[in-house]
Amino acid sequence: MMTNCLALMGNMSWLGWLMPLAVLSLLGLGIAALLKYLFISSSSTPGHGADS
Repeated sequence: MMTNCLALMGNMSWLGWLMPLAVLSLLGLGIAALLKYLFISSSSTPGHGADS
């Protein structure tokens, strides 16, 4: 299966290499943003921070 995938990516020139990298980087950024949102929102309490 890996051989077929690499052969297909080779036939698509640069687009075959760009799209998997773009999807993986967007997925990683999405997971990082979700984790940041979950940990920042759960640890912050009202009355503490720059606004108070």
